[in-house]
Amino acid sequence: MNAFRIARNELRRLSTGTMPKLALIALVLVPLLYASFYLYANYDPYGRLDKLPAAVFTSDAGAKDSSGQERNVGREVTDELVKSGTFQWHEVSEQEAREGVRNDKYSFAIGIPSGFSAALLSVGNFQPQQATITLTTNDANNYLSGTIAKQVAEQVRKTIAEKVGSEAADRFLVGFSTIYAKIQEASTGASQLADGASQLKSGQQQLADGAAKLADGSSTLATGLGTLKSGTASLPSQTQQLANGASQVAAGDQKVADAASIAATASSDIQGKLDSYRSQLQTDLRDAGVPEAQVQAILAKADQLRSPVDQANGKIQQANGDLAKLADGARQVSDGAAKLAAASPQLASGIAQASDGANQLRDGASQLNDGEKTAVNGTNQLADGAVKLRDGLAAGLQQIPNPDDPTRNATANTIADPVAVNANGEASAGTYGAGLAPFFISLATWIGAFVLFLILRPLSTRALTAGASPFRVAVGGWLSSALLGTAQVIVLFGAVTWLVGIHIAHPLGAIGFAVLVSLTFTSVVHALNAFFGAVGKFLGLVLLVLQLVSAGGTFPWQTIPDALYPLHVVLPMGYAIDGFRHLFYSGATVQILGDIGVLLAYLVGGILVSTLAARKRRVWTVSALKPELSL
Repeated sequence: MNAFRIARNELRRLSTGTMPKLALIALVLVPLLYASFYLYANYDPYGRLDKLPAAVFTSDAGAKDSSGQERNVGREVTDELVKSGTFQWHEVSEQEAREGVRNDKYSFAIGIPSGFSAALLSVGNFQPQQATITLTTNDANNYLSGTIAKQVAEQVRKTIAEKVGSEAADRFLVGFSTIYAKIQEASTGASQLADGASQLKSGQQQLADGAAKLADGSSTLATGLGTLKSGTASLPSQTQQLANGASQVAAGDQKVADAASIAATASSDIQGKLDSYRSQLQTDLRDAGVPEAQVQAILAKADQLRSPVDQANGKIQQANGDLAKLADGARQVSDGAAKLAAASPQLASGIAQASDGANQLRDGASQLNDGEKTAVNGTNQLADGAVKLRDGLAAGLQQIPNPDDPTRNATANTIADPVAVNANGEASAGTYGAGLAPFFISLATWIGAFVLFLILRPLSTRALTAGASPFRVAVGGWLSSALLGTAQVIVLFGAVTWLVGIHIAHPLGAIGFAVLVSLTFTSVVHALNAFFGAVGKFLGLVLLVLQLVSAGGTFPWQTIPDALYPLHVVLPMGYAIDGFRHLFYSGATVQILGDIGVLLAYLVGGILVSTLAARKRRVWTVSALKPELSL
């Protein structure tokens, strides 16, 4: 009797009758019911958080920021949470929120106290206070909802901190821009100051040169005015003498002019009489009957005799005019000399004052010259300092940030949140259910192998009685469970992929690996049942529990207590989970060869133990015929 015949006989036994057939179908569907329903229920719980009721309340009174603008950050946060739709948010009062969490109406509650905005915006006023958010949870409702609430509160805190930090950094950078603009104005002014200082330096040098010339000229002027003062000291007496002499000359000239006027008058009278005599002579000659030619000849002779008299009269008249002008000029000279004599004392006094003023001007010009020399040095220093100020402001201006609006916003956001996470996943499960699938498929496969031996016989008594070899008996007893286990995983994978919708990166490889896992687990459970009998079923449950806590199906296996580390290394489920993860998310790697090797070792080991059990069962004992415990 070979192993295949032994397995066929066992399957035929289980398929005889309606109830055995239903039981056989139920055995095949056990892993499906366990794994698929659990994965379906937990396929994407994070995608349905909007069904989770949560409360939010705000008592924030608002505050003014550093620019004087009224802000109510608590109101802003509350509105954003309600609009986000991440949870089934309910905005209620603080008392309603606390009572709702206590009575399981809300899974958790987030509250914003009254001074939230004031504390949050205090950083901009250099009066920092820490703002707080109230989180109310109740683990009696659900432990994980409290854990989720803490993550939500942390995300809200981080978002608010980034927002406020971004705004504060933006104001900080705007301040830099303002400083840049003011420094730029100052730089422009410094440049103008440097140019003006250069011009001032040139003008100051010209002024210094002029002051030196003024000092020299004022000294010369003072000397000249001193000499003039000395020379005009006797001017009043001399001008008075001049005035007296001019008056006497004017009086004499007037007498001469009067005498000349009399002479001129007399000469004019003589001319008049001569004219009258000539006319009378002409008349008398004509009356006397003297021929006209002789009359004219006589008159010509008379005119020749009169010519010297006419000439003398002309000279007398001319001399009279000249003497009259002379008299007028002498009178004007006398009047001018009198005025000069009258003004000479004032002139002398003014020249003396001018001399004294020139001396003061000389002293002041000297002081001005000395001061201008100092001023030139100061102006040179001012010009040098203005150039340094201009250059320093220009150089400093280049060191002051002056970003444009997009750069400033990006910089502010970076300052508020300087570290970003660049998630570069080598493989992604996608959903929560897909992430747990390797664990629950492995667990379901073990449970499926376990329940098979609730009705399957690990070793064929007929084959043992017939004297079949222990190896054939062991393999025959295992083959029936292997076939049913393979059917279990095929049905399970069909439901997980088609009905639940879990995506598998390499489905053929995953199905092949699942068949290997089923063969291995059925081999181990078969060995326990074959070697230990009824106790083997209990040991199968014990191994299930030990693998649940050590396989690392949910949390990383490194997080289990150190005492459980050996169990993870020794037991096969951890390797099954690891292999499924690689095939579900990324693909076969070198590491999966190790998983396959360990499972094959357990498969072969289980068959060897079953063979040893079959050899042992060839010897009939009282305990074998009548066991103390039967399941």
